[in-house]
Amino acid sequence: MRSYILINGQSEQSIPVTDRGLAYGHGLFETITLNGSQPVVWQAHLDRLRKGAGRLGIPLPVNIQALLEADLAKLLQLQPTSDTRQVLKITITRGCGGRGYAVDDKVSVNRIVQLTPFPDYPDQPAIKGVSVRLCQTRLALSPLLAGIKHLNRLEQVLARAEWDDSRIREGLVLDSEGFLVEGTMSNLFWVQDGELYTPQLDRCGVAGIIRQTILTLAEQTGVTVCEGLYAADTLAAADEVFVCNSVIAIWPVTRLIADQGCYPEWPVGPLTRLLQSRLAAEGIY
Repeated sequence: MRSYILINGQSEQSIPVTDRGLAYGHGLFETITLNGSQPVVWQAHLDRLRKGAGRLGIPLPVNIQALLEADLAKLLQLQPTSDTRQVLKITITRGCGGRGYAVDDKVSVNRIVQLTPFPDYPDQPAIKGVSVRLCQTRLALSPLLAGIKHLNRLEQVLARAEWDDSRIREGLVLDSEGFLVEGTMSNLFWVQDGELYTPQLDRCGVAGIIRQTILTLAEQTGVTVCEGLYAADTLAAADEVFVCNSVIAIWPVTRLIADQGCYPEWPVGPLTRLLQSRLAAEGIY
């Protein structure tokens, strides 16, 4: 099944070279699982998109939700499928402009919506767990951009280029001061003594939608949640580890490969399974 793309509501396959998203990374994106015709946790993705646009000075149309929902309806008509799940990617850029960083206020934003097949995971990583590595690439501290899903993903690209082994499904990255942040494509959690831990994301990293959903579900379940600055060797004392995002939901981590340090192999533990089941009950997994 091929991918289908709309640019500003039209069936296009190209965008001008003067687009500020291409030239400067001036834009945002959201990656969303589609169950049937329904985007999962849709309002949360829209809220993050609006928040990020405000941070980057991108004037979203007041009817952005209606525009995106119309785009999705059109894509579903173009691409009839029996697949239960697909992946919806939304990219918003500040639009096209001339040379230089200054923004022309009269320029409209560009809206790109893409529908692609849901990835196939024959090795059942959500059930069996995955191996991850500790990357050498560090994330720069950038509080101004922390949390939002902006288009500049160069650090993640460089981190992902560190390995070419299909048995390693994800890489964990630290910040420039050596604290855990996230995975190259995911957020990170671990369990220790019945409490749930995750790095704080006010200095760098992406505040994932499923990450926030998990934090909410954990608190509703009565699990103590701890957010803070944690060194990589903190994971040596973990009882369970998992990563999450809007497509994979939760992948348990069973092994961490690192150039330095010694880490145990982790089981797919009970709290990980509980959170997976809670996500499933919410229609997310």
